[in-house]
Order: sequence, then structure tokens, then C-alpha cells
Amino acid sequence: MAVRAMVLHAPGQPLRLEELPIPEPAAGQVLLRVLACGVCRTDLHIVDGELTRPKLPLVPGHQIVGTAEDGRRLGVPWLGWTCGECRFCTTGRENLCERARFTGYDLDGGYAEYAVADERFCFPLPDGYPDLQAAPLLCAGLIGYRSLRLAGDAERLGLYGFGASAHIVAQVARHEGRRLFAFVRSGDERAAAFARELGADWAGDSLQPGPEELDAAIIFAPAGELVPAALRATARGGTVVCAGIHMSDIPSFPYERLWHERVVRSVANLTRRDGTEFLALAPQVPVHTEVETYALEAANEALGRLRAGGVRGAAVLAVPSAA
Repeated sequence: MAVRAMVLHAPGQPLRLEELPIPEPAAGQVLLRVLACGVCRTDLHIVDGELTRPKLPLVPGHQIVGTAEDGRRLGVPWLGWTCGECRFCTTGRENLCERARFTGYDLDGGYAEYAVADERFCFPLPDGYPDLQAAPLLCAGLIGYRSLRLAGDAERLGLYGFGASAHIVAQVARHEGRRLFAFVRSGDERAAAFARELGADWAGDSLQPGPEELDAAIIFAPAGELVPAALRATARGGTVVCAGIHMSDIPSFPYERLWHERVVRSVANLTRRDGTEFLALAPQVPVHTEVETYALEAANEALGRLRAGGVRGAAVLAVPSAA
């Protein structure tokens, strides 16, 4: 049986709607009928050629909600396989596995009617989330959750770039009693208003300090110039977490901005423990994901909206049954 999929053949080119054979699960894999797939900024980095080693041709997409042949509803995240043997895997740091394979990058993903995935890296999804609302939890939520944990117990938290991840993290942070400060592009009142709706004490220009010093900042926008800006906005002993898989070059800045034991660190991928913890926490908050829905064949439109910064919350592809 042929199934529809959106396929990348070369970086910088639009995805093509094609008919492919239904994928065959290998040993340890599960076949999923895709119900929804989130559209992530990482997908955009792959399509635009900023992540330079995707398998080609490639079916992108790593926030997959699907049903297995036995009826289970499972979620598939970015981390698709690890070796289980290296020094990172054996010390609880499988997110750093040097041989890791990633969904929608090394492995075909969820911009398709069917997908296969390693069953060990799939998550049962909370019952209270419809398919479209569950999809953003699988990367925007998971990477945001890991970033928040690496930010420590900061009471005054700055979020730079108020998109899919930030709108989820904001809800978790408020649930934990933190105070939020949202940093958005100058003049982007739409994003600032969205942040205030979700409980931010303040929202304003990302290149300027906020009204109070921050205890920690998480940078979701892939803009290197935000690193020195966030350091300037952060108090002594504070942490700046760079949450993206790709970022433009960080400009030079005076050592004084880093001094007083400020820390800059990155976030790489996720672990299955992150997934288990976050998917248990999300219904307790409860996290509400705001989504813009697109048909499978409109994936290029969704990526374009994301590229232009026009998505409120998260973009999700609704994938109809191939049956």
C-alpha cells in the first residue's frame, strides 16, 4: 500500500508530496499510523540546510502522535535511538550518545501517514490531550522541560523567544511559583501580549535588560546576539541556557558580562527520563498547548509561517487516516 509523505530531497528546496511504500518495521520497531506531527524549528533548520547531515531523501518530523497496530497511542520524540553502550549512555546521559540517531533527521519522521520507530524510545501519551495538543509536548515541551531543569531553581526567569517551547515552559514555571519575564523582538506586541496572557510579569525588547535582574534565562530563539544580551540581564551567579540545536554565531562580549560566576550552557537533545517526567507533570500543571493546524500537504506553508515568526504557540500537521 502506498502512503503519502512530505519528502525533503535537498536542503533549501520545498518538501514534495509523494507516495511511498508503507514502511516496514524492523526488529524492535513499531509501525504507527500517524495522527499528528508537530512542526519544530529544528525541522526548519534541517530544511534550510543549517543542520548539514540529514539522510536524503528524508521525511522530516519528530513530534509524532500515532497509533500502533494494537491500538496504543504513542509519541515519538527527537531522540530515536542510542547505542546503550558508550560512556554517555551508561551514565544516564544518553542525550549525548555519539552514535545517536534522531527522528526526522537520521530516521524518517512523521510528515507522513505512517512511520516506524524504535519502541524503546516511544512514550505513552497522557489521556487528557487530544492528538493535536499532544504533539508539541514531544519536543517543544521536552526540550523546554530539560532547559528549565538546567536553569536551576531560579525565581526570576527570563524566556528569550516566545514560541512553541516558551509557551509550554511558561506554564510549568508559573506552576512552580517562578516569576516570568518574556523577551521578544522589538515591536512584537503580539508575542509580548501572548506572554502576558500566560503569566509573564513583564514582556519587552530582547536586546535590552528587563525591569529586574534575572536569576536565569533560557534562550529559545536561534540568535547568537541574545547570549550577551541575556548575560547583561542576568544577576551574579545566574545561568543562561541556550536551548536550541542550532544558533547563529555568538558575538564577542566583554568578560565582565560573564564574571561573578555567571554560567552559559547549552541543552542537547533529551533523555527518556526527561520524557517520562515531563509527560507525567504536564497533566498536573495542566499544560495547555495552543496550536495552529495544517494539513499534511501544507507542511511547506507551516514551515514558512514558522520561519517568518508568525506562529502563535505551535504548528501541527493533522494527518488523516490512510485507510
